[in-house]
Order: sequence, then structure tokens, then C-alpha cells
Amino acid sequence: MGKSSSQYLEVERKFDIVESTVSPSFDGLSAVSRVERSPSQQLDAVYFDTPGRDLAARKVTLRRRTGGSDAGWHLKLPAGPDARTEVREPLGSAGDSADSADEEVPEALRDIVLAIVRDRPLSPVARISTSRTVDVLCAADGTPLAEFCDDQVTAQAGPDGAEQQWREWELELAQGGDRDLLERLANRLLDAGAVPAGHGSKLARVLDEESTPEAPEPPDDPIHRAVAEQVEELLVWDRAVRVDAYDSVHQMRVTTRKIRSLLQSSEDAFGISDDAWVLDELRQLAAVLGVARDAEVLAERYEKALEALPVELVRGPVWERLVDGAKRRYASGHRRSLIAMRSERYFRLLDALDGLVTIEPPPALPGEEERGPVTIESAYKKIRKAAKAAAGAEEAGKDEALHRIRKGAKRLRYTAAATGADDVSSRAKTIQSLLGDHQDSVVSRTHLSRQAEEAHAFGEDTFTYGLLYQLEDDLAQRSRDQLESALKKLDKSVRKEL
Repeated sequence: MGKSSSQYLEVERKFDIVESTVSPSFDGLSAVSRVERSPSQQLDAVYFDTPGRDLAARKVTLRRRTGGSDAGWHLKLPAGPDARTEVREPLGSAGDSADSADEEVPEALRDIVLAIVRDRPLSPVARISTSRTVDVLCAADGTPLAEFCDDQVTAQAGPDGAEQQWREWELELAQGGDRDLLERLANRLLDAGAVPAGHGSKLARVLDEESTPEAPEPPDDPIHRAVAEQVEELLVWDRAVRVDAYDSVHQMRVTTRKIRSLLQSSEDAFGISDDAWVLDELRQLAAVLGVARDAEVLAERYEKALEALPVELVRGPVWERLVDGAKRRYASGHRRSLIAMRSERYFRLLDALDGLVTIEPPPALPGEEERGPVTIESAYKKIRKAAKAAAGAEEAGKDEALHRIRKGAKRLRYTAAATGADDVSSRAKTIQSLLGDHQDSVVSRTHLSRQAEEAHAFGEDTFTYGLLYQLEDDLAQRSRDQLESALKKLDKSVRKEL
């Protein structure tokens, strides 16, 4: 977010009422000591979206509001039942203009939803004016608990849309408010004759008249549904990476790899080949994210390891080299990730994924067998082959051979989960985690060797690097020791499934 941005968690409920509905009473609620009437507000908002209503389809709203105490640009994102995350930017943050329709959407807000909007234009889709009466419900010490809003609404979809008018109520908790209280307050509104609103927002009600298109449904099969779910997850983690939320780069990278594994495991269902452009783009995106992710892992790994060592065993500027250095590489990798995520190349990848999610499996060609449901057998065969190769590998090639088992286990895990083979998925996850720890140790030991060489060249004490290297080697050996048992359990689980 930009320096001027602010973020809030909005927890509210909306209610439909008729014009003659009498305002509710909050008397008798122990939590509410008094009700304070605020001055009436006149709010005017212009809502923005793409020509295809991509934001509305994902229940995201973007508006420029004047009037009231929170005038400015507001971006609202789904955050669970009754809740939305609201990000605000001040008016004029994208260029001063007397006409809200002429002012451009602030770049900081556009960037948050860039994976949805991509390079499509954002323009006004509706104007909504609201005459609002606000009652603030307060505790005995004067602390605001919630706001009850009685709104008279006048709205229009687009410049040529018919004018719409209605009355509605909103009930919004104060920041950090009690959701149980929200339930009790809502019951008072229902007792007064209100009913839960038929739309999640004023904009949704306005655009309903325009028949806003919904996102196409994927074909009704497990793999298509699994890929569709992961593509939606990718958009969620995309937003988190843009604001540098903790662990977001890792989760976006994992999601990218899940999509790739699912597509590879069922190429026929999506009409693609093993060398398809979209698979290569997913691999390269994961590689870009991996720069920041690997640095993040090393920073956390070394920080934890050094804190666990007695002070006398941490010699020289090892913290600065290992922890601070990794954090600097993370920041650089994160910047590279954002550059990639703002590129036309990334937008076309997202377009392609949207298309794959909804594509019907191609019919079998003459002479081909009908394509049946996806199975786990072929994915498991690759693990067995990789395990056999690892058992006979020379020590110099052992790490890479084990890494191939891990990649196979990852693909089997996602395929098994998509097809309902939960026990197989769980066993494959165990192997993936074991060999993930092993691979992290391989990366860490390589890094420690390089850092020790640099430290030695500067005349620094390298004792601690050797100690950390041995700890990493011990961890890798423990992972290897547990692998055979984990493979046997997976084999047993797969045989039951087949």
C-alpha cells in the first residue's frame, strides 16, 4: 500500500426495509449504555470496475466517495462472513479533479487488485447517493460499540441507467468489536421488521439490474474444480504478496506449483501437452518467487539456529552475514517478484489459467479409448522410479535424486487430494515435507560454505559456520533415515486405493 493508505476490517450486516419501517429500539441491552445521534450525512460515491465487471464478479468494490467523515477512495475486499477488508486512499491521491469520474484510480489501490483487473481499464459503472442518519451505540464508558445507519439511497448504473431508490439499514461493529453483540443487535433490527439484505452491497443491488456476468463455472470433474480453486487462491496470495504480508511469497509459490502439478497430472483433460507454454510460465513464475522465498527461509532458519546457540559459540559478525544478508536478499527478491507480477506476461498467464479452468475436456480421437477419471497410478509410478534411482545413486548425486522423489510426491499429493484419495495425499505430503527439509538443508549448507569462504577471506572467525553446517547435515541425515518407512507407508496406502 502507499504511504497515505489506511486499512480497516469492516464487520457489518445490511438489511432491507420498506419505507414505513420504524427504527429499532436498543433498550434493555446490557452492553449498550446510550445511543448518540450523529449529524445527518450526504454521501456521494462513484464506483469503478472493468468493462467485464471483473471486480463485481469477485465481490470487490472500488469507489470514490465525497461527504461524511471517511471521504476518499475505498477498496473493499472479501474477508469472511459479514466482513470485508477496506483499504482507503485520500481524495486527490491520483490527481486533483473536480469531477470524480475524471480522477484516475490511485495506483496503490489498483495494484492491490491488479491480478483481477490486469491491463483492462477501470471506469465508472455506477453512482450512488446516500442520505444517512447514524446512531452510535456506546458502552457505559463512552466507548463506541457499533453504528446503526438508516440510509435513503438513490442510485444509477452507468450514465443511461434508470434511477433506483430504496431505503436500507446497516449495522457495523466498531473496530475490534464483539461479534456476539452484532448478533444481538441484528435481532433487534429483525424484530423491527427488517430482513437480511438480498445483496452484499449497494453496488451489487444496482448492478443486479444490469445482470452482471458471473465467473464461468468449471466443468464438473475433480481436477477442473481443484485447478479452479487454486487459481482463486493464487489471486488471494497475489494481493498478500503486493502488501508484503508474512509468508505470502511462500504461499503464492506453493499455489503456483500446485496448479502446475495438477495440470501436468491431467494434461488430456485440459488439452495441453507436457511442453505447453502455460506450464513453462508457471515454472518461471515459481522460480522468480523462489528467490525471495529461499532468502526468507534462510533468514528464519539462521535466526532460529543462532538464537539457540550459547553466546560463546556465536563468533564474529555471523548474524550480520547470515540473517541480515538473507533479509536484504529477500527484499531484493520481493521487488523482483512485484516487477514480474505487474507485467503483461503475468497478465496473459492469468488469462490462460482462466481459460483452462473452464475448458471442456477434448473428446477422444477415433481409435483412442475414452478418457476416464484421473487416477493416482501414473503419479505413483514416477515416485517408485525416482526412489529406485535414488537408492542406486552415487553419493555426489544423492541430493538431486532425493529431490526428484520430492517433486513426484508433491504431484501425487495434489492429484490424490483432487480425486478424494485423502490417505494417499497425506502419505505423499509426509514424504514431501521430509524431503523438503532435506532440500532446505542442501541449500543452506551450500550457502554456509560460500559465506564461510567470504568470512575467511576477510579474516573473520569461521567456527560458527562449521557448527551450523554440521547441524544442517544432521537434519538431512534424519530426513534420509525416515524416508524408507514413509515410502513403505505410501506404497501400502496406494495399493489400497488401487
